[in-house]
Amino acid sequence: MLASAVTLFRERGVDATSFADVITRSQAPRGSIYHHFPGGKTQLAEEATLLAGRLMGSMIAANLEERGPGETLKAIVDLFRRQLLDSDFDASCPVAAAALAGGDFDAARTVAGAAFTAWESDIAAELERRGLAPDRAESVATTAIATVEGAIMVAKAQRDVRALDRAGTEVVRWIDAALAEVA
Repeated sequence: MLASAVTLFRERGVDATSFADVITRSQAPRGSIYHHFPGGKTQLAEEATLLAGRLMGSMIAANLEERGPGETLKAIVDLFRRQLLDSDFDASCPVAAAALAGGDFDAARTVAGAAFTAWESDIAAELERRGLAPDRAESVATTAIATVEGAIMVAKAQRDVRALDRAGTEVVRWIDAALAEVA
């Protein structure tokens, strides 16, 4: 059910996704959703956002270790580019969807903020390990995540990946330039 909720949040947003939608998508028995999420949709949104944030965090950590920060951001851009194109621009970042959710979803927004912070911290730590000063590493990492997340929304709204492609190219250049300063 959580995976189905993540997919639906990615496609519709948190506010527009109902328990009935999650039950239909997951093919779970109707009563099971109330058993697993006695806190209702707010609990579902919080737990699905936590899952989505951790999945992206794992992808970031694996890519940082294997490929470095620039290629990690490129991998994130490529992932969302494929999702946007494959879904005819319906799908985007489920963590961003939670961040933009309405008033009843404070816990999901808090989890989304923590996910963004964790991603930034992992990227900043790798940039620091490669020689950037801590403040500079944090600034580059925050700018990279914020730029990519914003570009995903622009690409979705424009129904064109051009903004995401351009943002991805520039983010990789920023990272490479920052690392070249300390090489």
